[in-house]
Formats: sequence, structure tokens, C-alpha cells
Amino acid sequence: MPFAVYMLALAVFAQGTSEFMLAGLVPDIAGDLSVSIPAAGNLTSAFALGMIIGAPLMAILSLRRPRRRALLIFLITFLLVHIVGAVTTSYAVLLATRVIAALANAGFLAVALTTAGALVAGGAKGRVTSVLLGGVTVACVAGVPGGALLGQVWGWRAAFWAVAAVSVPAVVAILRSVPAGPPPSAGTSARRELRALRDTRLLTTLLLGALVNGGTFCAFTFLAPLLTEVGGIGEVWVPALLALFGLGSFAGVTAGGRFADARPRRMVLGGGGALAAGWALFALTAGNPVPAVVLVPVLAALSFAVGSTLIARALYAAPTAPTLAGGFATAAFNVGGALGPWAGGLAIGAGLGFRSPLWVSAGLVALALIAAIVSGFGRPVRESRPHSAATGL
Repeated sequence: MPFAVYMLALAVFAQGTSEFMLAGLVPDIAGDLSVSIPAAGNLTSAFALGMIIGAPLMAILSLRRPRRRALLIFLITFLLVHIVGAVTTSYAVLLATRVIAALANAGFLAVALTTAGALVAGGAKGRVTSVLLGGVTVACVAGVPGGALLGQVWGWRAAFWAVAAVSVPAVVAILRSVPAGPPPSAGTSARRELRALRDTRLLTTLLLGALVNGGTFCAFTFLAPLLTEVGGIGEVWVPALLALFGLGSFAGVTAGGRFADARPRRMVLGGGGALAAGWALFALTAGNPVPAVVLVPVLAALSFAVGSTLIARALYAAPTAPTLAGGFATAAFNVGGALGPWAGGLAIGAGLGFRSPLWVSAGLVALALIAAIVSGFGRPVRESRPHSAATGL
């Protein structure tokens, strides 16, 4: 694996920390800014909405810029808005910084997925995707619990300062390790690449990715109040349980990288079925801290194994969109990131309690399984079909 891929993963680590760290900061932000917990949870949805809009849009805007320059512009913008977020006392301003940070993050990840894919052999997109998403899972292991701990000791703003600080070495690393290269627009156009969205296999994969990741984001966003209010776990233990989630997600994304290139159907259908059942089991046993300690890493592993596999398959399913493929995959991932917390917040706001996001997660994954079966996702593809070996769908 080229060294530059790992440097891209370092930047993804900083961005993943920002995207997920609110799971441990929601109660503190709500109290400090005098908003409700569902409103504070909407900061995650706002970030995800920015990712959805920004992924294809920023990828298009970067077509005529060398990839290294585009990556640096996105990352520096991301760094600066976190400084603004760390000093603001306004919920509206914080919400705006989350959207801008998401646009920068989306552009970075879309270009990074395409750049990394171009640095490896054509049949290794699953592995390179797992390395990049490994930056997100390391964020869950170290960055998110670290942010929660900083929030407990020095307040939630310290976590925003930490993300800005971690982004600085990532800027230097990308400047030194990623090849400058020419703009990726030669021989392609945004209009031609957007035509890839006519492919029903790509659309199906994006839909499945959105639903599965919706379940992940729904449960994860409200994990802290679930553990403390329902499970009776002390706040001091929340960072440790978030770290368990991160360890599970790292194991899952690693497994996804191994199977995404060879056995995607088995991973999606088998893993998805286990995931839906697991979210339901968690909802039933959430009042007992022992099952929670076991289920948090297991469900994280299943979520990221299935989710990363679907992202990799989206890259395979868009061979005619070499620049926007990363944007499509990033957008799908974050459609779930917006849908999940929004649906979970609605359930909590309706008075259904902090268990309700887990039931929402189970329902979203179940919908993904139904869609996969109806669309024939699990059926073998005839070898005579164009690029069937590449898609594996």
C-alpha cells in the first residue's frame, strides 16, 4: 500500500474525529448553548447534510485542480472553521460551522477516495477504502473518546481546538507525500460522469449504504444519553465505551476490506441480517450495562464491515465516473448520517425514550435487507455482463 494512502488516512482521522465526536458532547453542548438534546443532535445531521451536498459538488469543483492542491484547500478550510466553532457562543454560528466543515470534509474525502484508488491496482479498491475508512475508526477509538474526555475536563470547546491542532500535521503530511499530479479533468467531464447515476446497480448500492449507515449514525449519535440515562452507566465510563465502539469499528472495517473485493454479497446479506437483529437486541437489553458493554463493539464491527463494503462496491459500480465515484460513495455514506440522527431525534422528541433510536436503527437496516433481496443484490452476476467481475453485484 503506498505511503501516501496512509497520509490521506491521517487527515481522515482528524475529520472523522470531528464528525463523530459530538456523540460524547451532545449533553454538554445542549446545556452550554441552552438548546434541547435533539437540537444538539441535529449538529450531527447538519454535518451529514453538508457532506451529502458537498461530496459531488466539491468533487466537480476540484476537476480542474491538481488533486494535492484540492486536498490542501479542503483540509485548511476544515481546520479554520473548527477554530471558529471553538470560540462561538451562538448555536446558529456553530451550526453554520458544521455545515462548512462538512463541505470541506466531503470534498476532501471524495478526492481522497479517487486519489487513493488511482494509486493501487484496479482490483484493490476494497482494501484502499478500508485503509481510508480506518482513519475514521481510529477516530472512534482515540479521537472521539479523547474528545469526550476533553469535554468532561475542559468543556466541549476543547475538543474543537484539538481537531484543529491534529489537522496541522495532516496538512504537512499531504503536502510532502501526495503527488501533485495534473488536474483530473483531462478526458472527462462532470456531465459524462453524472450519467453513471443511471446505472441501477450503482443506485441500489448507494441506497443500501445510506440505510445501513443511517442505522449506525442513529444509534451512535445518542449513545451517550442512552448509556447514562437508560443503562445507568456513570458519565466517567462513556469515553471508554465510545473507545469500545471504535475498536469494534476498526475490526469491522478491516474485515470489510478483506471481503469487499471477494465476497461482498455474503458480507452485506449475512452481516446486515446480524446487524438488524443486534440493534433490536440492544434495545431490549439497554437497561443492563453488561449486554451494552458486549454489544457496543460487536454492533460497531458489523456496522462498519457492511458499510465499508457497500462504499467499496459503489466505487466498483461507477467505472465511468473516475472522479465523481468518490463523491457518490461519500454522499451515500452521509445520507445515512443525516437520516439516522434526524429519525432518532424525532423518536426521542415524540417521548419514546432513549431506547427508541436503537429500534430506528434496526428498522433502517431491515429496510436495507429488504431492498437488497428485492433488487437481487445477492444473486450471482453472469460473467458475460460488462465489468461484472469488477462489480460483484
